Formats: sequence, structure tokens, C-alpha cells
Amino acid sequence: MASITVVSEALELTTTAEAIAHEARVGLTASPKTLSPWLFYDEAGSHLFEEITDLPEYYLTRTERSIFAAHADEILREAARGQGPAGKLTLIELGAGTATKTGILLAEAVRQQGSVVYQPVDVSETALAEATENILRNIPDVTVRCQVADYTREGLPLDRLRNTRTLALYIGSSIGNFTPEDARGVLRNLRAQLLPGDTLLLGTDLCPGNHKSVAMLLAAYDDAAGTTAAFNLNVLTRLNRDLGADFDTENFRHKVLWNSAESRIEMHLESVVAQSVSVPASNGAAALTVDFAQGETIHTENSYKFTPAAVDMLLASASFKATRSWQDPQHLFAVTLATAV
Repeated sequence: MASITVVSEALELTTTAEAIAHEARVGLTASPKTLSPWLFYDEAGSHLFEEITDLPEYYLTRTERSIFAAHADEILREAARGQGPAGKLTLIELGAGTATKTGILLAEAVRQQGSVVYQPVDVSETALAEATENILRNIPDVTVRCQVADYTREGLPLDRLRNTRTLALYIGSSIGNFTPEDARGVLRNLRAQLLPGDTLLLGTDLCPGNHKSVAMLLAAYDDAAGTTAAFNLNVLTRLNRDLGADFDTENFRHKVLWNSAESRIEMHLESVVAQSVSVPASNGAAALTVDFAQGETIHTENSYKFTPAAVDMLLASASFKATRSWQDPQHLFAVTLATAV
């Protein structure tokens, strides 16, 4: 019988409001201007991202899902093998969202071990509620213990169960949103809370090459329907709502480019006119006026792309040893299982 527990005290409302205000002031006064991608994921942004994952141009989600569908049995059996406590796997997922792909792994875990405890961690309570509803409706014998928290800034609320080994999921190429230094920090934070023999399943989008063109990459982040553009612009709508700012979204456009030197896709919001934006005083901080020149951008997201060797090096830098990797037939995407050492 599936069940759910929600733990939300890790991310209090006042803390969120303060974090948004701090991020806006620091990022918008920087040169060049930036905003952190975690600001995307309010309720509207979370729904827009789910729409993005179903777009024909956005190959990442369906490709990773196909890898899980083809190899879930091997992935779960490999994770259960090796050192560490005997018994069942417990799954914890960083940045779980609505967990649509994770259901494939959870169903396989139930098939192999009879039941499973699943601990999704996300900043969006809305996304976790949708994930829980979907899992409880479709997969019996899963116990869901939601954790509303920002795993990039806080210690992970890992609930270690007796006689279990933890399989941590960090899928969807989310690690690609961080700079190499910050990516190492996220994985080291995770590793510090795992035991030797616990495992990590890491999803990474692969670099352009024989099977993937730069044009294919750019299209994935600049779809014909304009959904990704709406997702990007929604961050300004959030600042208007949460901080009382007066961004006119009609005065900005979604811009995407491939930075080959850094091996990353970049998303920006480009000011199409010279303009000034006001951010009222809040949380003890003074009111702020932000000036934009025509053509000036706010850098909102990076999405780093990896070679298999780069994935192995990243994992090793955080005290994980890559043990096995699976790719789709076109070599667009990889999921790598690594053991905590």
C-alpha cells in the first residue's frame, strides 16, 4: 500500500522571500547581469517546464526515459550490488519535479524487492504534490516521503532507513545547470551524506558530435512554439509578483546561444530597448533602479554538455567511482551509475 509523508520545514516562506530578494539584487547589479535558474520554478514555471519536456525539439527527457525503459532492470540490480548494508534500496531524488521518468525506476524497484521508499527533494511544493499523486495512483507499494528543500544551499534531508542502501537519483541533466565548480559542490554535498557503497545515478546531456548537431541543441532550448521563451520570461513575472518589480516582459526577448569554449548552452533575456526597471525596498534592502542598454542581457541559465570522460572526472572529484554507463543508440544522452567511495 503506497503512502506519503511531507516534510516542508526545510524551506520556510520567509527564507524563500529573502532568497529571491537577495538573488535579484545581487544578480541585477552584477556585470554582466544574471539571475539564478532556481528562480524559474514557481508554480507557473514548473508547469511550463513540464510542457517543455514534451516538446518535439526537447529530446533530453524522452531520450533519458527511453534509456530507463530499456535498462531499468540492469540499473537497479547494479545499484543493489557491491559493498554496503544488505537489504532493499531506498531511492532519493534531487530536484525531483513531477517525477514522470522516475516512475519507471520505482516500478522496477517494486518488482525486484516488493516495495520501496522514495524520497523526492524539490523547491517546488506544487511539483512534489503532482509527483506524489502520479506515483500513488500508478505504482502500488511505494512509500513517498517528500522533502521541500533547496538541495543546492542546504544539507539534504536524507532519511536513512535501517538495512537499506541508498540510490540517489540526479537525472534530467540537472547537473548541467551548474558551473563545474558548483557541480562539484552539489555532488560533494550529496556524497557527505551517503555511506560507502551507496550509489548515484547521474543523467548528463552529451556534447555535440557525429550524432548531434549544434542546431539540434539550440532548437531544444528555443522551440518553435515559444514555450521555452515563456519559461525564461516567467522569471521576470515572478520578480514582479514577489518583489513588486516593474519589468515589462514585452521589452525583453528570449535568446539562446552555444558557447563552445565552455561546452554549454546559454539562455539570456535580452532587453530590446533602453529602459529602467524598479525594484522596491524589501527585507531591509533599499529600493533599486536597474538600467538596461538596448541589447543588454540577463544571463538566466547554463546547460553544460559532457563527454563520458568529463562525467567520470566530475564524479571522481566528489569521491564517486563511475561503475557503469548507459546511452541511447544515437549517443545523445547518458546515465551513469557511480558508487560512493
